[in-house]
Amino acid sequence: MKNVVFISPNFPTNYWQFCRELKDNGLRVLGIGDQPYDELTWELRDSLDEYYKVDTLEDYDSVYRAAAFFIHKYGRIHWLESNNEYWLERDAQLRTDLHITSGFQIEDIPRIKYKSKMKEFYQAAGIPTARYHLVATKAGCQAFIREVGYPVVVKPDNGVGASDTHKLSSPQDLEDFLSRRDPDVSYIMEEFIHAEVNSYDAIIDSKGEPIFETGNVTPMSIMDIVNEEDNSIYYIVKDLPEDTRRAGRATVKSFGVKSRFVHFEFFRLTQDQAGMGRKGDVVALEVNMRPCGGFSPDMMDFANSTNVYKIWADMIAFDRSTLEPGPHAFCAYAGRRDGKPFVYSHEEILDRYAEEMRMVERIPDVLSGAMGNQMYVAVFPTQEAMDRFYHDVLLCKETADALP
Repeated sequence: MKNVVFISPNFPTNYWQFCRELKDNGLRVLGIGDQPYDELTWELRDSLDEYYKVDTLEDYDSVYRAAAFFIHKYGRIHWLESNNEYWLERDAQLRTDLHITSGFQIEDIPRIKYKSKMKEFYQAAGIPTARYHLVATKAGCQAFIREVGYPVVVKPDNGVGASDTHKLSSPQDLEDFLSRRDPDVSYIMEEFIHAEVNSYDAIIDSKGEPIFETGNVTPMSIMDIVNEEDNSIYYIVKDLPEDTRRAGRATVKSFGVKSRFVHFEFFRLTQDQAGMGRKGDVVALEVNMRPCGGFSPDMMDFANSTNVYKIWADMIAFDRSTLEPGPHAFCAYAGRRDGKPFVYSHEEILDRYAEEMRMVERIPDVLSGAMGNQMYVAVFPTQEAMDRFYHDVLLCKETADALP
């Protein structure tokens, strides 16, 4: 029997489904987390063969000892995974130290975690990337800005999501950033790209071939959503555009991805931009060697009439999917920010979209910066129907009063 160690199976809260599908495929599923066993949901407890609680997952030695205990008790660990961006380096270190050969090793981390290192692999795939500068001195930043012009974007070279990401539009913005930046963090500065974010989301087999593909569109900048405390929207596409598919598959090959669930982000230009391309072109943003965050896996299920948790577990167990494809639709996410004067109440939205609604949840505070406080997920057959949903969910009274 294959042994699979799943790190932090309780967070995000929907990740217990990965464990359930692994167990249903006949694998032994061993969890390591920092939540007391009695506080785990019954669904997660039923999906684990054994659970080892550590005081904190931040303590590498404790997690290492937990994995070593499982090896002593059950023998070789065949897979170790968290599917979580925050633990990618920890996962790789554990695999390396425990001689678990499936999955990225610690030597692979620079090219998959550092935004500056990713660029050469995108370029090798023939995909344009934004010009960049690694922040060191004020003079160096000024020289780069003279080359590309304002605005520019600065963010941690090794960062998660849109955390600590800033748009600098003036010399004063640059001064403010340099005065408040974390001196222990390496920052990358990039030219600003006028675009929306399109993703390639896929489950890749051991030969580097996709066994499931989809994608999402984020019309609003996650950086702006976080920094301006705005509402949040994105959606899973009904059908993956062919140019996104080509770019995604080329990126898989360039990075040497095998046996993983991936979320690759691309810019789709909203205007012609010198050095990058024409309006509508796909250019590189960054790779994420894990599933798209939050409730995106569930949204992929709703949009594709499938079960990506099972497809991933099938990849681990059988190196193929056992599911047949189903009909496709758009799956929309709308995250409302608390305190805004929305025209339609929560109850009115639920009543108006009762047939289309698939999920209604409060977002945990740790995720609300990018996702809003109250979320709605609904499915629609057409872009027009989805646009009406976004209008109704996010329309505020000030906007409505200004309409003719």
